[in-house]
Amino acid sequence: MRNCEFVGKMDLLDSILNSMDAPPATNEQQKTLIKKQREMMERMQNKQKEELLRFRKYVEERMGRFAKDDRTCIEFQPLDKVHRSVIHEIAENGGFIAMSFGREDEDRHSVVYKKEHPPSEDEVTARRNGEGWNKDIAKEYSERRRERLAQEQSEKQTANSSAEPGCSSSAAHNSSIEGAEVKPTSNYKAKYAHLIGESAALQAARKTETNQSYGFVPSKNKKDMRSIEQTLADIQAKKRLKLQQQQQEREQEQQDCLTTTTAEQTADDEQQ
Repeated sequence: MRNCEFVGKMDLLDSILNSMDAPPATNEQQKTLIKKQREMMERMQNKQKEELLRFRKYVEERMGRFAKDDRTCIEFQPLDKVHRSVIHEIAENGGFIAMSFGREDEDRHSVVYKKEHPPSEDEVTARRNGEGWNKDIAKEYSERRRERLAQEQSEKQTANSSAEPGCSSSAAHNSSIEGAEVKPTSNYKAKYAHLIGESAALQAARKTETNQSYGFVPSKNKKDMRSIEQTLADIQAKKRLKLQQQQQEREQEQQDCLTTTTAEQTADDEQQ
């Protein structure tokens, strides 16, 4: 019975497999096409490598000339991310500062500076805003910065002048409060007379005075007047004393042990 079921399952599986379409066989034309595509990809990759090598050589030569002349920066044309990474790598190896400005896939370009002539904050801001950089733009940004600083300084002076009257009035108010005598709003003796009586209330209402000879230590006595050297010396002296005490205790224990052992041996000899 089991064999019949197994044979039936195998027949069903064979029928399913036979009904499926076989994978398409690659003919010679398709093999040739795949080979041509692979060769084309290899040629494109080799071409890109050669182009990057030429570009690297061009950047190295340009930065070599830049290092010898009096220019403070050089600007490259808009390039993609791969070419800009080559510029940044060569600039870092040559000891220059490379920065990129502009929008990606539009006008993103790299500018290389000498380390002794880094870009100013105004130049970086202008280039990030897409305005470029020249003498006229530098003069315009310098005037803007002076106007902004003057405005901030005037605002600060205005704020300080407006805050001074309030401060003086609040200081006068605080001084008047400190000078005024504080008086209780209720009579303590009359309030608790039914509990502690008139005489006890008088005794409790007396002004108490602290005992100067008990519970108070002058602050000068709490300060450690020793120098750092003296404090370190005292700590080391305490450590040496502790080590000596420990060594003496060990020697005493060894002496007691030796005495006990000698006494036991003597007792054994006498018994024998």
